[in-house]
Amino acid sequence: MSDQGNGSSKEEKISPKDPRVPEMIHELLEDVVIPPLLYGCGYTEAELNAPRVGIANTWTELNPGHVHLNRIAERVREGIRSAGMTPFGFNTIAPCDGMSEGHEGMHYILPAREVISDSVEIMAKVNRLDGLVLIGSCDKIVPGLLMAAARVDIPSIIITGGYHLPFCYPDQDFAEEEEFAHYEIGKFFFAKNAGKISEEEFRKAVKGIVTGPGACPMIGTAITMQCMTEALGMALPHSSILLAESDEKFDFAEEAGKAIGILIDGEITPSKIMTEQTLRNAITVLHTMGGSTNGFLHLPAIANELDIRIPIDLFDELSEKTPQTCAVKPNGLRAINSIYEAGGIPAVMKNISSLLDLDVMTVSGRQLGEVLEEAEVKDDTIIRPMEDPFAPDGGLTVLRGNLAPDGAIVKKSAVPAPMFNYRGPARVFECEEDAIYNMFNNLVTPGECVIIRYEGPKGGPGMREMAIPAHLLQLLGLGETTALLTDGRYSGSNYGMCIGHASPEAANGGPLAVVRDGDMIEIDIPNRVIRLDVPDAELQQRLAAWNPPSPKHNKGILSWYSRNVTSGDKGAILK
Repeated sequence: MSDQGNGSSKEEKISPKDPRVPEMIHELLEDVVIPPLLYGCGYTEAELNAPRVGIANTWTELNPGHVHLNRIAERVREGIRSAGMTPFGFNTIAPCDGMSEGHEGMHYILPAREVISDSVEIMAKVNRLDGLVLIGSCDKIVPGLLMAAARVDIPSIIITGGYHLPFCYPDQDFAEEEEFAHYEIGKFFFAKNAGKISEEEFRKAVKGIVTGPGACPMIGTAITMQCMTEALGMALPHSSILLAESDEKFDFAEEAGKAIGILIDGEITPSKIMTEQTLRNAITVLHTMGGSTNGFLHLPAIANELDIRIPIDLFDELSEKTPQTCAVKPNGLRAINSIYEAGGIPAVMKNISSLLDLDVMTVSGRQLGEVLEEAEVKDDTIIRPMEDPFAPDGGLTVLRGNLAPDGAIVKKSAVPAPMFNYRGPARVFECEEDAIYNMFNNLVTPGECVIIRYEGPKGGPGMREMAIPAHLLQLLGLGETTALLTDGRYSGSNYGMCIGHASPEAANGGPLAVVRDGDMIEIDIPNRVIRLDVPDAELQQRLAAWNPPSPKHNKGILSWYSRNVTSGDKGAILK
């Protein structure tokens, strides 16, 4: 796997002619050695003389967000051919976060981001492609594709896989809402156990809550990062959040195939689109939509590939300036299709256009300001005016204090207002499994601060998401009183006082490593403070006596990853 952040991606061209190699050898390779390999794949001489566009397809039969992507890839292929270019398809991995819950698989999800970006880089470099169309839907997969596009830096465009419709269950005796996404299946499980719904109704929910191909229809990490493709200018306007198998989604796939030709002709590469100003725009959109805390990991990682540094403080600076104008699940009762119906991402961005840099370029070949001229907010109860937002500042907040000197992240938009100022005793667990056992067996007392440590990028390894403990808070009736704090991360579906990314992480000697049961934890969201109520001298004594744990893996990707990954506040990028 490649070393990231070394700045080499913009200095090397995809197909350089090394002056140390005689021209005759170059000609031999270009005209005699390489063509037969592609003739053997069925390509003609005319096709090989046209611009070569790679289709990086993350199709898999093990992920509902990606099971339909071959059909999208086929329409991309049609668009490329109709524009006089030649498509070359290839695949990379696409693990689903939901499939990895509750077992060792979750350790691999964040490292998969690096595998995806590295594999696309390898295929683009080896095959000296002229352009890329990258297809993906879900949590770490879309960021991996964006990282690859930034690193390779040839004309590139993203086409996302969209979402499936929410599951509808209009029984008002069961829940106040009618639309459900996969992360809410636990509500049906506990409702069955409480006798509110029958076994038959529960089984109907299990079989039907994922209504078809596409990402989960809420502002979790998958949809957050699909939205980010448009906010970063890397997807065609209106193309990112559409119903997965809609005619409109497939039409956009074909348009993406055609549009890559315009980018190739104009030599418009990702580094000309994803600038520092564009990244600030994307962070602003993240805040106004109340997006996933995982945006704090992925946007800095994408920026790193462009040799741009995004400090965690920039997220907080922009959060203070950005009202939260959207509140879809899990921040509200409506699913993500409501944003599409209200005008899509262009409408979201037009609504806050005074906060954005409108001169940045997009893959449409137009500047953002031109794109937004055509946008319209069709429902201001879904995309609220800046003067009447759901909250006066962004949905995500950075907390700092002696417990997280380098910062911790909370999805403020999903925290009940009475919890904004919290004080409670710590209940410490060394891993997610121990926390789940104690919570499920009612061994966690209301009002405690559940601490799950050694789950960071290095210590986990892999910075597992604490989705199950976060959902147990709600399902066990602890959500209004009990906090959850970890150096791991969360699913974008979390609700409640769930604080993650505590940095430095415990495995690196962060203060989280020395918290003891009963220590008082104070959290002040309005003032962005998180602190351990222990005298400074005692805290330093504890840290001085602390010894790092032994590595959990001595071979394989998790061993390699834990040795090379940086902390959560830096985007968990690789050294």
